Amino acid sequence: MSDPGRAGAPDGGGDGAARSALADRDAASSAALLEARGLRAGYQQGTVLHGVDLAVSRGRVVALLGRNGVGKTTLVMTMMGLLRPSGGSVHLGGVDLTGHRPDEIARAGLGLVPQGRRIWPTLSVHEHLDLAHRSARRIGRARRIDELYQLLPRLAERRRQLAGLLSGGEQQMLAIARALITGPSVIMLDEPSEGLAPLLVDQIGTMIKTMAASGVAVLLVEQDLHLAFGVADDIAVMAKGVIVHRCDTLMFRRDPATARRLLGIEA
Repeated sequence: MSDPGRAGAPDGGGDGAARSALADRDAASSAALLEARGLRAGYQQGTVLHGVDLAVSRGRVVALLGRNGVGKTTLVMTMMGLLRPSGGSVHLGGVDLTGHRPDEIARAGLGLVPQGRRIWPTLSVHEHLDLAHRSARRIGRARRIDELYQLLPRLAERRRQLAGLLSGGEQQMLAIARALITGPSVIMLDEPSEGLAPLLVDQIGTMIKTMAASGVAVLLVEQDLHLAFGVADDIAVMAKGVIVHRCDTLMFRRDPATARRLLGIEA
């Protein structure tokens, strides 16, 4: 397993290669829109994040992979301010947001599509988007609702439908639209493919590509490797609360031995 302190470098030897990898990591960090530095956090039962270093740049998609229980959801919750860190820092656009409230972090431009969607079943599709739009409009970040309907025509067709009566895929699209309407510069998606049919997973992938093409930085927490490999520019692997490996997606797919060792699967 590669040294967590050199998470930006693929496994392998050579001082020259190591220096090059570290230089690449430092360059990526300097251009990062969202960056965690030495981030530590946990719960009453104990520490989960043991010094996470992770950066996501504008218009790039980073897929965060790892076995269950290694701290991926804890990481996105901590960066979103839903869990207070015990150490390290979170920077968005160069601004230190460590320990800020979730609403302050959202106003700064970080959006979250949480695992499990977390929609309100008794509100309609349009009511969800209208509430998010009003909140975003107060801080001057709102996208127009009709723009989201053009991006997601299925939601336009269901605009008067109660969210609790939507299919799983439609609920996931609503959760993504609710995050996008705030005009985030960075969006984090936690297991967006969970429980969805392959066709709907492909649609989610298309949406992620569209976000990145518009300049949004995307952090994708995902177990579905087909989706992760299809949209991600870079792969980061997490184990025991730290990033233990990072490289571009093509390099990761060309190294099945590392994928087997870190994830227990074939890339």
